[in-house]
Amino acid sequence: MVAKNSVLQHFNKSLTLACMLIAVSTFNYGFDNAGFNTTQAMDGFQQQFGRFNPTTGRYFLPPSWLSLFNSLNYIGFGAGVMVGSLVSGRYGRRMCMFSMSCYALITATIAITSTTREQILAARVLNYVYVGMELAVVPVFQSEIVPAPVRGLAVGSYQFSLMFGSLIVNCVCRGTSTLEGNTAWRIPIGLFYVVPTIVLSLVWFIPESPRWLLTKDRVDEAKAAFYKFREGCVSDEEIAAEFEALQLALRLEPEQGKYMELFQGVNKKRTAIVVAMNFFQQATGQAFASTYGTIFIKGLGTINPFNMSIVMSVINLTLVSTGLFLNDRIGRRPLLFIGANIQIAAILTMGGLGTVSNPTDGHKIAIVAMLIVFSAGFVFAWAPLTYVVTTEVSALRLRDASQRTASMVNVLMNFAVNFSLPYLLYAPYAALGSKVGFIFGSIAVCAVVFTFFCVPECKGRTLEQVDRMFIEGVPLRHFGTHQITDFSDERAMEKGELGVEVQAVEKV
Repeated sequence: MVAKNSVLQHFNKSLTLACMLIAVSTFNYGFDNAGFNTTQAMDGFQQQFGRFNPTTGRYFLPPSWLSLFNSLNYIGFGAGVMVGSLVSGRYGRRMCMFSMSCYALITATIAITSTTREQILAARVLNYVYVGMELAVVPVFQSEIVPAPVRGLAVGSYQFSLMFGSLIVNCVCRGTSTLEGNTAWRIPIGLFYVVPTIVLSLVWFIPESPRWLLTKDRVDEAKAAFYKFREGCVSDEEIAAEFEALQLALRLEPEQGKYMELFQGVNKKRTAIVVAMNFFQQATGQAFASTYGTIFIKGLGTINPFNMSIVMSVINLTLVSTGLFLNDRIGRRPLLFIGANIQIAAILTMGGLGTVSNPTDGHKIAIVAMLIVFSAGFVFAWAPLTYVVTTEVSALRLRDASQRTASMVNVLMNFAVNFSLPYLLYAPYAALGSKVGFIFGSIAVCAVVFTFFCVPECKGRTLEQVDRMFIEGVPLRHFGTHQITDFSDERAMEKGELGVEVQAVEKV
């Protein structure tokens, strides 16, 4: 028996299986992200792809190549976002997931057979086309099939799945890190085959997005899919009313919008929020912990980096789960405030520790601790909620274009930060080390200001209600408390029963 106010009351068998399969797809992002980021700290990986330093008697990865290895992949990521958005919009969410999974099996083969720097670099770039397609379809698919009260939980599970995938591959990397030769890094890369095989085998057993089907005028199929996602959770009358509200919302905005509409009228405000959320998610320096954390900790020489990668993954998974649980209860804005302030405190403290001229082991351990706290603050709020806010504020008929724009900003910032970090961290370049925290801490302060003035609270709102509040010009800071007319009144307005002519009026 499911409690009346339980999260589980919103999930029937079809919706649960669909959300689980969509979330499992994201495991491979975690496998790729943590897999490459951890294996690059392995002796076997450095012997295969690095250079020998006669002074230290050890192999190392040159900062210039490390910069390319951890940034050029975002070129593939950007291409994947574009392709995924187009495939998802034209052929459906399921077809996008199926095609990207087939493609991932090819890139996994290229990666696991790599023997040269050029091949492993090409493999990572090509594999990120898959990751980009995933980002283009997963948050959109999730937001379109779940009820409003659990939308934050469902869409935010994107980050949970990424973290869970990272934990799995980090545990595997810890186990293989003591092996000699290429076996140490090839075993973790072999995990890249698992998730795509599962997804392409099962994706056709879940219903298509009802919203997408309605945009293609496939009303009967949309109704059947919608009932599968809702039956058993609410009454048939409530299902019919919600489906009618969805039809009405799409009917008021019948055609798929043009890309330039993102920058016109009220959509300028929505696009600015989407762009800023994705800018701050990456510009505050999460790549320092997620991409370069293991190799940075190895360079400090005090703590086993592979043990710390597991510790960081466990903490991050716990906190992202907590954030997902809380965001549909206390809202998006409070969590974004808390997360950003944790990031600020940790990264500035780490920067301060980096100013010590002759750091002791205690100083180095404290730097590692602050890096972990910084990462925890990020995954608690900004990591999952960026995707939630991005999908919520997008106009219904511009959702694919808006998601594409969000992802491209995310890609560009990921590229910029990942490309710059080796030059900022290591000699013979800037050699800032942990003092790089002063740069990222300053940007995080700007993120707090942006959140206060510009992020609307959409907790508990349907996507159609959010759309209406933007069109009606409701101030962003009042979204959480604004009283909105329900769709039964809208239907009456449309039929002329309230004596009011329906007009689409945009307010900025």
